[in-house]
Order: sequence, then C-alpha cells, then structure tokens
Amino acid sequence: MNAAKHILALADPSSRQLTMLQALPDTTFVAGRSVEAFTQSTRDAEIILNWSGTLPAFRELFCQCPALKWVHTQSAGLERTLCPELVDSPVILTNGTGVFSPSLGEFTLATILYFAKDFRRMIRNQVAGVWEPFEVKPIEGQTLGIVGYGDIGRAIALRAYSMGMKILAVKRHVNNTSQPDPFAEKIYRSEHLTEMLSRCDYVAVAAPLTPQTRGMIGKAELAALKPDAVLINVGRGPVIDEKELIHALASGRIKGAALDVFDQEPLPAGHPFYKLENVLLSPHCADNTSDWLDRAMQFFIVQLQRFRKGEPLANVVDKKLGY
Repeated sequence: MNAAKHILALADPSSRQLTMLQALPDTTFVAGRSVEAFTQSTRDAEIILNWSGTLPAFRELFCQCPALKWVHTQSAGLERTLCPELVDSPVILTNGTGVFSPSLGEFTLATILYFAKDFRRMIRNQVAGVWEPFEVKPIEGQTLGIVGYGDIGRAIALRAYSMGMKILAVKRHVNNTSQPDPFAEKIYRSEHLTEMLSRCDYVAVAAPLTPQTRGMIGKAELAALKPDAVLINVGRGPVIDEKELIHALASGRIKGAALDVFDQEPLPAGHPFYKLENVLLSPHCADNTSDWLDRAMQFFIVQLQRFRKGEPLANVVDKKLGY
C-alpha cells in the first residue's frame, strides 16, 4: 500500500475544493500558486495535483521533486501540465477526462438546435417587437461528424444519436473489431478527415491539442464542408486554423460556428468573432456547471484512494501521444 508523504497542490490556497482534501484521513498536502510555497515539501513529494497552475509553474515544481510518482491534472486538456521533463520521466500522468463530458455533450446539442431553429433570429425579432414566422430545420436525419472520438466525442454522439442524427467520427487510432460502434455509422482514420467532413451538416471538434492536431481543421478541411454546415469546437482553439475559420465565416463559405475555445483566452476586445452574426461564442464555460469543480476534486480523491491501495489509476495519459 502506498502512503504518499506529501501532496503538492498547484492551486489558490483559498480554493474551496481543497477542504475536501483536508477532510481525508492520513493526508498531508501543501497548496500554493508558485514553487516558493513548496520549498519545504518537494524532497518527499510523491504526488502533484495541478489544479489551476500554469505550465511554467508546474514545470519548475516538477523538476524539484525527485521522489515524484504521480501527477494529476484537474482538466482533460494537458497544455498546463505536459512538459518534456514529465514526458521523459517514469512518472504517471492522469487527467480529468470524463468529468466534464456530459456538459460538453449537452452544449454541443444545444448549439446544433440553436442553428437549426435559428434562435438568434427569434431573439432579434422578439427584441425588435417583430412578428415574422419563418421555416426552421429538423436535426433528425442530419449528419453530425465528430473530430476526436474520445470520451467527449462519445458523450456528444450519445445525445445527438438519441435525437435521430446520423453520426460519423474521426479518430487517430481505429480498432479493427467486429463489434460496431453503438452510435457512429462509420469511424474514419485521421487521414480521411476531409472525406468525412464533406458528408456532414454539423461538425463537432473534440480533439485534444497535440502537435498532430494543431491546425488540423485548416483551409482544405473548411473547403470540404457543405456551404450550410456548422462547425462546433469544444476541444481546443488551435485545433482549428482561426484565420481560415474567420475567412470562411465572413465570406459565407459555411453557415456558422459555435465556439467554446479559442487561440487566445480571454478573447481580446475587437476580435472579429465578436462581430460575426453567424458565430455563437461561449467564454470557455460550456462545462462550468455549479458543481464541476467539486466533481473534479471527487474524481481526484477516488484516484488517490486507488494510488494508496496500489490499484491501477484511471485516465492514464500516453505522454508520448499527448492524450
């Protein structure tokens, strides 16, 4: 049985969720935003919880912990944690995959309905006091393509499938199995991305940000979309080439986009996205339910119990692949 000597939490010490750690028996942890907060604890630390730390702070702390065995990051994304030193080490890395997927699935379905039913037009007419009936589109029978068919992608597929949509997906590694996917009509390899995009009425991007996925939706991929297609991004902003997306939206090359993530966050004042009528913006809060941080800490606590018992951890990241 493992008995971790110290847990180092890269977090604001006033974070309410840290009280959940305090309540655990035989648990010692130190919290802080910078390496200076941990000077007396790094030698014996076996666990780092990157709750809200930056990549530079995490990297500096990681390099000062010789006894480290396990790193957990609160988020599903790894851009605040995955550094070369961690990749080259034997230290286990886990993330928060699965904690936020249901909310992101709901958000994606909501954005599909937003464009299909033209809610922007309804709100605009309501504010103007205009009675103007118009046609809306069904989503039943429409095709949704999912780029990145991991936990979030499958949460999206479940909800869209239940609404009668046809599901296509792209993932980097496709298993050759006789068991069909319960939701996806077809799963493409990443090299066939444009083929899948050309068939879609809606496309949800849920891929993690890695060197391979950065800019994977670019000029050629946007050109493959139908003129009335809608692009939704709940993965990471740089997976889509932002300049090419702005051009496609401003020129009417595609119908619209719903975006929860961006190249730069917060989105700077005066950014073209703010002015585009065919864009729905969410300030990276599509999964920010009232209890999302509590659930993220509860997941870490379950992981901690596994670690102490010597049991396999969930959500172990392939550090070389980046997810």
